Amino acid sequence: MVRVKSAVPLLVLALVTATLPACGGDDPAPVSAAVSGTPEAPAAAPSVSPSGRAGLGSARPSPTATTAAFRAGNPAGRAAVPAEARAVDTSRPTRTVGSGTPASCTSESVVKAVAAGGVITFDCGPAPVTITMKATAKVVNSHGPRVVLDGGGRVTLSGGGRRRILYMNTCDEAQGWTTSHCQNQDHPRLTVQNLTFADGDSTGDRTEGGGGGAVFVRGGRFAVVNSRFVDNSCDRTGPDLGGAALRVLSQFENKPVYVVSSTFTGGVCANGGALSSIGVSWTVLNSVFRDNRAVGTGANPARGGTPGGGSGGAIYCDGNEFAVRIAGTVIEGNSANEGGGAIFFVSNDRTGTLKIDSSTLRRNPSRGFETKGHPGIFFLGAHLT
Repeated sequence: MVRVKSAVPLLVLALVTATLPACGGDDPAPVSAAVSGTPEAPAAAPSVSPSGRAGLGSARPSPTATTAAFRAGNPAGRAAVPAEARAVDTSRPTRTVGSGTPASCTSESVVKAVAAGGVITFDCGPAPVTITMKATAKVVNSHGPRVVLDGGGRVTLSGGGRRRILYMNTCDEAQGWTTSHCQNQDHPRLTVQNLTFADGDSTGDRTEGGGGGAVFVRGGRFAVVNSRFVDNSCDRTGPDLGGAALRVLSQFENKPVYVVSSTFTGGVCANGGALSSIGVSWTVLNSVFRDNRAVGTGANPARGGTPGGGSGGAIYCDGNEFAVRIAGTVIEGNSANEGGGAIFFVSNDRTGTLKIDSSTLRRNPSRGFETKGHPGIFFLGAHLT
């Protein structure tokens, strides 16, 4: 078991360009890096107000707050959560999916609400409900600027093992171009909170390189708060695709994707059994990654005679200038056929930084390679602390 703590400030790195960098070889001799630090103070109470544009659908006061039975993330995590990463106030939603019964909460109503944008809540009755998606819900880039999905701790969105659940891409012409620099714009700002995403599967969808079994995001801003990702999957082979739960590309001014108090279990993909990105920074706080697998073979670039992949059992990050910070988080029981049973981190120009605070990594086998002295981690970059 590895317990790692640090209090060095997060390095803010430069803007990601429209051209997504190719991965450098991930088989060089491992490098070692020291890890140390101290715990952090608990987070303050949420105080963020909603901001959404009116559109299709009805609006009503949100049903009661997250139910007591809903548990996500690491309750023992004490990493401070910045204001911009806290749950959005959804007490006055722009629109509501459902009219008080499970039958009223349909795939069609979710797709319609997401396309309309704004702050979206669910009213599906008092009991937990699973909505099996018949189509992927897609954000329309001109609707927002904020798009929030809040399941109130009672809603599961399921891909039924057949499709991706949620999609946002500021560079997808079909979803509308709203600026001349789609890869670097501050909207839409997508937040998912108090939701479960289960059985999403993007296998066969190689748009933007593929991956993102539950959620795919390119551009704008993205945050995940108090949510669960269960048994999601994407293509099982490929040198650089990944993210059984989340695949993210191009965030505004390389600001981080926030993942707060969330749980990722049972994800399977070529790389990144939970999270995957190229050139994107992440801040992961008070979360849990358990039993996720990177099942590709041949690494990246793919060895001769192999399809490639197999790195980052839980987290796969590639690119040039980006930073990843993990705090108050448990990463255990994940595995990679190649490198980084817990975390695979390659900064091609060696400018990227990985910082792990007050977190526990254990039983994350790397069946091919990892960085000496850091079980479950393969790191090539500027600093691992």
